[in-house]
Amino acid sequence: MKRFLFLLAASGALGAWAAAPVYVPPPPIYQKEVEFLRQHTRVVELADRSGRARVAVAPAYQGRVMTSSAAGLAGLSYGWINRELIASGKVQPHINVYGGEDRFWLGPEGGQFSLFFAKGVAFDLEHWFTPASLDTEPFEVASQAPDRVVCRRQIELTNYSGTRFTVEVTREVRLLDAAVALKEQGVRLTAGVRAVAFESVNTVRNAGQNAWTRESGLLSIWILGMMNASPTTTVVLPVKTGDEATLGPAINDTYFGKVPAERLVVNDGAGYFSADSKYRSKVGLNPRRARDVFGSYDAANHLLSLVKFTLPTGATEYVNSMWKLQDKPFSGDVVNSYNDGPPAPGAAQLGKFYELETSSPALALLPGQSASHTHRTIHLQGAEPLLDPLAQATLGTGLDRIKSALPAKP
Repeated sequence: MKRFLFLLAASGALGAWAAAPVYVPPPPIYQKEVEFLRQHTRVVELADRSGRARVAVAPAYQGRVMTSSAAGLAGLSYGWINRELIASGKVQPHINVYGGEDRFWLGPEGGQFSLFFAKGVAFDLEHWFTPASLDTEPFEVASQAPDRVVCRRQIELTNYSGTRFTVEVTREVRLLDAAVALKEQGVRLTAGVRAVAFESVNTVRNAGQNAWTRESGLLSIWILGMMNASPTTTVVLPVKTGDEATLGPAINDTYFGKVPAERLVVNDGAGYFSADSKYRSKVGLNPRRARDVFGSYDAANHLLSLVKFTLPTGATEYVNSMWKLQDKPFSGDVVNSYNDGPPAPGAAQLGKFYELETSSPALALLPGQSASHTHRTIHLQGAEPLLDPLAQATLGTGLDRIKSALPAKP
């Protein structure tokens, strides 16, 4: 059944309120999504003793977390899953967008050290290819317990400059106690709020014979969470304030062309980015601007999603994933959010999703050396008066501000 949510829509950040009908598609149910996945691939399911907090992991899809629930089998499914592609059984040439709210990639995406473009080609969608080891090749299950699973694989990669990498990847996905995870951030989980928390601990080891150097290109651990987009979802990016000459731009919004003003607003120490999957766009925060937490709010489903991640003190060199040859290949972003949409008028888009992404610093590893990056996801669902103090304490902004930050769309 269609659901219509009458939202208070602002004509601008401080404009006059007016009632506006917004169609919100019914959300997927966790049990149905997991049953579907089991028809096509192995699923390792993690659950707490109550059975309410649940996480579904697909080892064959590089050990990615496909989805999760805070209310058991009948709860909402938080991760976006591409049912059409998975059911087809077909392998796409550029990328196989299976979905999943925590997937493993390596950066950089663009530039002279890119892992996604071959030497000498143009930096455009026609020549962009996801390496099979990050896209279609399975990981092995190394160990498993009720609250965690470890997946592992050794992969080979070659960058745009011709440098070869042999990388041993280990992914440990852990189901967490949401109350404990929030307490570590100095926040108390409010009674009446449904919650699920999990993290991926991602470790790469230089399994080759040569050191990874700045001259031949460095890698970074890159974790991407694909979430269900809706007309009422806004990504919130806490931003450290300060002089642009010292800290750089508050938000990088030039990945696929500048983001229109009605889709990105930056003020009061935060960026607000539309996550409606109707306009292909991407934003990022450099390590001098980013805080170690960001997230999103879906007003229709009263869903607050948080991502907390490893942000090493003093680390400033992150790989640059801009789609061009770069003067500064290690001046990239640590946090990104992507909103899917048609790449050109009339063209098909990848799916109805948005992404919450984090990266490790650029990794200069000697043979045998390892580095890790942790990406933690917490979903909180409940009445807005209960969620509002949690948003204030973690993102530094309240739900009313989040809902009214972006101008109303026609």
